[in-house]
Amino acid sequence: MNVQQNYDKIKTELDTSIKKAGISTQPNVIAVTKYVTIDRANEAYDAGLRHFGENRVEGFLAKQNALPDDAVFHFIGTLQTRKVKEVINQVDYFHALDRLKLAKEIQKRAEHKVKCFVQVNVSEEESKQGITINEINDFIEAIKEYDNIEVVGLMTMAPLTGDVDYIRQLFNTLKEKQSEIQALNLSYAPCTELSMGMSNDYQLAAEAGASFVRIGTKLVGKEE
Repeated sequence: MNVQQNYDKIKTELDTSIKKAGISTQPNVIAVTKYVTIDRANEAYDAGLRHFGENRVEGFLAKQNALPDDAVFHFIGTLQTRKVKEVINQVDYFHALDRLKLAKEIQKRAEHKVKCFVQVNVSEEESKQGITINEINDFIEAIKEYDNIEVVGLMTMAPLTGDVDYIRQLFNTLKEKQSEIQALNLSYAPCTELSMGMSNDYQLAAEAGASFVRIGTKLVGKEE
């Protein structure tokens, strides 16, 4: 598998998607390297990728130590409160803020303001983490007291389904909510970003206005 060829193909597909939607800027591609080796992560870097996503503390720290300093690291998975102290001061973006208990622990352990995405379970699947659409406003209001947290945007994962219209509906719903929160002009929650779209639905996410898409298998493969 050639990461460069994969990345070039993905960029072409994203360009088609944003033009279809009348959007001028492509989303940032996060290379989800949780299932691949450090060598493959370095191959992704050499291909021009600068955003990397991990969902395990050990893998996150190993990749961060191995890649050049200008790599931007995203923690994209559920983070147990007891693990916060091990990783929170190394993340550039945290994509899974989904409960106040976790916010409180980040506040306690962070040595600087942490850029966080609120994880939203738009489809309300029982198997998925995240708050519901109807809970977002109250949740963000509650975050106001934690000055080490900056809510930069919202994040979601679509269900694994071939129902394209349903996925598009979910992504558009989150885009509307993100725009609503952004319009509030909250200093602690600018909410300008939208993290959604993975290997099977990143083109739909781009059409809906995602600013970050998280692509693993289709970009770097799966080795470990």
